[in-house]
This record gives sequence, structure tokens and C-alpha cells, in this order.
Amino acid sequence: MSQSPNHDHATSTARLPTPDNRNRPMFSLGLLVATAGVNAHLIDNGIDPTPFIRQHYFGLWGDVPPEDAQENDFSVLNGFRVLSSYQMAEERVWIIAAADRSSTTMLFPHEY
Repeated sequence: MSQSPNHDHATSTARLPTPDNRNRPMFSLGLLVATAGVNAHLIDNGIDPTPFIRQHYFGLWGDVPPEDAQENDFSVLNGFRVLSSYQMAEERVWIIAAADRSSTTMLFPHEY
């Protein structure tokens, strides 16, 4: 997931609250969309995506490695794409906010 390996995370992420204190939106979602596959999966399994979208919106990145969580924090502060990963009814679903924050897409990893 790393987008730009030559930046200093120690100073870049200092302005974001720690994950335990993230109780407000961290960035704009823009237009929220889902691929047809994810939409069908949500409907077929009776899944409300709202809690997952809220976690993403609040900077709680789900099941990503620590270095990717750190990259997401950097990306929030610097206007890069942000990727969260959540398990939904035994399927991995990514939520990706575009760098320009015009849209946020829910998709399966194989659809990326």
C-alpha cells in the first residue's frame, strides 16, 4: 500500500489524534460508491456498511498492518489516497478514499 517511502512519518502524523482518541471525521468522503460485487455481497448478507464507513471516516483503518496505518495517517495529512480493510461476512472489503477526496469506493481487493 505504501505510496511514497521517502517521507518522515514521525513529524507528519503528529497532528492526528491517536487511534484511541479518533472521535471525529478525519477527511472528506466525497461521493460514496460500491462496486456491483460488493453491493451484491452486502445485500446478500444483510450487511449495513455504515459502521465500516464510519471507522474509515474516523481514521480507524481496520485490518491493515501498522506501517499501512501509519501511511494512511500521513496520507490524510498530505492529501494522498487512504485505504482501509475490513472483513465483512467472510470477505475482505477495501474502502478507498481518492486522493482528491472526490469519492470513496468500497471494493474487493481483486477488483483494484
